[in-house]
Amino acid sequence: MSFKLKLGIQSLIEDYSSSLMGKCIGVVSNHTGVTPELEHLVDVLYFKLRLDVRAIFAPEHGFRGDMPEGFSVESYVDERTRLPVYSLYGVRLKPSKETLSEIDVLIYDIQDVGARFYTYISTLFYVLEAAGENDVEVIVLDRPNPITGNRVEGPILDKRYRSFVGIWDIPVRHGMTVGELALLFNEEAGLNTKLKVHRMIEWNRRMWFDETGLPWVPPSPNMPCLSTATVYPGTCLLEGTNISEGRGTTKPFELIGAPWIDNCRLVEELKSLPIKGVKFRPSTFIPRYRKYGEQLCRGLQIHVTDRNTLEPVKLGLAIVWAVKRIHPDELRFNVECYEGTLGCSICGVGGPSTKPQARYYFDCLIGSDAVRELIEGGCEFKEVAKLCDEVERFEKNRRKYLLYD
Repeated sequence: MSFKLKLGIQSLIEDYSSSLMGKCIGVVSNHTGVTPELEHLVDVLYFKLRLDVRAIFAPEHGFRGDMPEGFSVESYVDERTRLPVYSLYGVRLKPSKETLSEIDVLIYDIQDVGARFYTYISTLFYVLEAAGENDVEVIVLDRPNPITGNRVEGPILDKRYRSFVGIWDIPVRHGMTVGELALLFNEEAGLNTKLKVHRMIEWNRRMWFDETGLPWVPPSPNMPCLSTATVYPGTCLLEGTNISEGRGTTKPFELIGAPWIDNCRLVEELKSLPIKGVKFRPSTFIPRYRKYGEQLCRGLQIHVTDRNTLEPVKLGLAIVWAVKRIHPDELRFNVECYEGTLGCSICGVGGPSTKPQARYYFDCLIGSDAVRELIEGGCEFKEVAKLCDEVERFEKNRRKYLLYD
């Protein structure tokens, strides 16, 4: 099968002799780092091209993508390649000086989903920072933003709420590729990394992933398809509440609910709000794990009717606002993330070296305490929705880092 669109990984493979010959290589990747023919980057570099790959660095969910969300991943030796795999999710979020001591170049190739709190871009930030500190070159192999690169939706992260689920001052839906984000991080954060981005060919900012001709490899266990990624920038916010975001079901982030929700009333409340491109169906479901595992939940299924007009962040905030309105005593905002499995090693301000601080996980996800305080104060929905539109400053600033039309 041939594909018109060319990924960064393909450009690297075609041009490896000039950039990689004679160098000690570290690969930052996971199961998504594959060619359109589904050959993994590490296999191509190590087995086919016989290059000097010294180590693998793995993000959340591990190198093979088999670890659940929020679980600390240990370092180990990969069975197939016998290469050391250093975890960048858990005790350490950033490559150490020791692991980089024999590395000349780090190659980053991971599929993102287009939301600020998806932790692969936080790993990218720390990889760039560590590389700059240790005089290691970084090559980023660019991949599509699956939910397009021409739509941006706030709020923009408040600097006080930087964390591993909000690494830099960008909106929730940032509308950038990982290559573009790498350029932005390197410049805006002053990381001073020798950085090269292998661009895609024939990708444009209006493309949804299913228009690229590429196979969908689920970026994480609860991101099974593009429809999940489409609503994820909004419904992931429910992780910061006691509402199930549908983990443990066949429709994560598209099914939401809790045992105490009046689902029919919730649907009617949402229908009264100016939410475009979506319909709601009252639904019941039983999550197999996580929140309300093995309990009957009442809620709704989200049906996207027009993904080009949908504003997913407003959708997620509308759900939280509506639940608070009809169940003011039941809705709670969580202090810990992932039910405490990693606690504040994720939410600690500034990354792995800082002292953990208790805070609302919802605030870390949305990027400030303003939204939660408005909702808890009984505001009108239009006050919350207005915060999603404040992206003009970012829109103007990001232009200098965009690689595609």
